[in-house]
Amino acid sequence: MAILLAAAVILLGVYHHRDRETFLLDDTARNSPAIRAYGGSYVRLPSGVTHYELIGPQSAPTIVLIHGFSVPYYIWDPVVQALAAGGFRVLRYDLYGRGWSDRPDVRYTPEFFDEQLVQLLEALEIHQPIDLISVSMGGPIAVNFAVLHPDRTRKVVLFDPGFTRGFRPPWLLRAPVVSDFLMCVKIAPTFAPGQRDDFLHPERYPGYFAKYEPQMNYRGFRRALLSTIRDFLTQDTQPAFEHLGNSGKPVLLVWGRADQDVPFAVSDDVRKAIPQAEFHAIDDAAHVPFYEHPEITDPLLIDFLRR
Repeated sequence: MAILLAAAVILLGVYHHRDRETFLLDDTARNSPAIRAYGGSYVRLPSGVTHYELIGPQSAPTIVLIHGFSVPYYIWDPVVQALAAGGFRVLRYDLYGRGWSDRPDVRYTPEFFDEQLVQLLEALEIHQPIDLISVSMGGPIAVNFAVLHPDRTRKVVLFDPGFTRGFRPPWLLRAPVVSDFLMCVKIAPTFAPGQRDDFLHPERYPGYFAKYEPQMNYRGFRRALLSTIRDFLTQDTQPAFEHLGNSGKPVLLVWGRADQDVPFAVSDDVRKAIPQAEFHAIDDAAHVPFYEHPEITDPLLIDFLRR
């Protein structure tokens, strides 16, 4: 008994030592200079506050940018600049659980993320059909929106989209107490340094990586990502991708050849599911080709959206 008690005390100490979530993300925190430096605006939706940025003329076509698993909307910095210069109206936002959006204690399912986007568009009074640009896990969110709301979707752009047939997480990530402990002491600490794997040449972007860690200091970040692993990444995305393919909607598919997160070979499956997709492989780029080679991807985007 004494040994078990000692082990429990040690594990609890390790947990508290590694636990970075010491702050509450509320209005006071969002008004701090550190968070205000990220810019953007906030709107309160039924499930919580959403951090967003909307720029460009109201009369222009609206482009919605959807980020991936854990990097907030700043991942789109180079794309926003290009689209704004092209005269588009651009909306980007932080998914719940990421960046400076709320981290509600719910299941982070495909339906939950779809509701966030629908409610955000309603709150901002964006009623005309939109174009969707997505990366990684944002791909299935964009595809689901296009399938569920075809009248509200004009075109879809997929950068290295998450395309899976579903998987079952190991039991360690399904067990209530064990999974929380592992997220705190082992898994979450890898998220920030893991961002370097999104790039083939991370040394070229020293200012990018420092933006990630501050969000990890606010309560609910790990819980949201753990639920996303359990309740979103386990879903079979193939039917939705095929439904989009059958719809005939214009789709632009762009993939970095050196992608380690969603390997380039997966692009074959996506192209089979969406045969009408215009496909471009980007050399010398990994998971975020629009960051590594905007001189290639920006003209592709603007040409596709203007047609």
